[in-house]
Amino acid sequence: MHTPLINEIRVYKSLRERLLEDFPHTDDETLADTLEGITSLYEMIAQIIRSALVDQALVSGLKMRVDEMKIRLDRLQTRAGKKRQLALDAMAEAGIRKLTEADFTVSMRTGSSSLIVTSEDNIPRQYMVPQPPKLDRQGLLAVLKSGQVIEGAVLSNPQPTISVRTK
Repeated sequence: MHTPLINEIRVYKSLRERLLEDFPHTDDETLADTLEGITSLYEMIAQIIRSALVDQALVSGLKMRVDEMKIRLDRLQTRAGKKRQLALDAMAEAGIRKLTEADFTVSMRTGSSSLIVTSEDNIPRQYMVPQPPKLDRQGLLAVLKSGQVIEGAVLSNPQPTISVRTK
């Protein structure tokens, strides 16, 4: 945690204790209003949240940009593949086995065979790779939250969180 924030928390807690000692019957709202007026903790927390909101906006923008760039990458890869196929088709049609240029050499060669599965049910079991079971975390969580007991799993204690609304 940042040192100025730690110091301000100490001041806040110290003042809170002193106020409660001096005015033991003070209601929570009055105590909070008083502490807000005499410390900077509320403003510091607000600044942290504003900074987090800016960071989150940057994250959202970058995610969108990354998604756009992935789409562009896919488009370029597809285009490059089509161009290579066009060159291969032209070379095959014309009977050109090799083309040498100053910046590249392209050769037509026989590729390797690839697998085509026509009916997976007819393939012998020896060619099947067993897959380890995978835990359905969401399903397990839903069952535990409904109150059922599942040996080997429990719900954690809820951790404090904050909710920030901007609309």
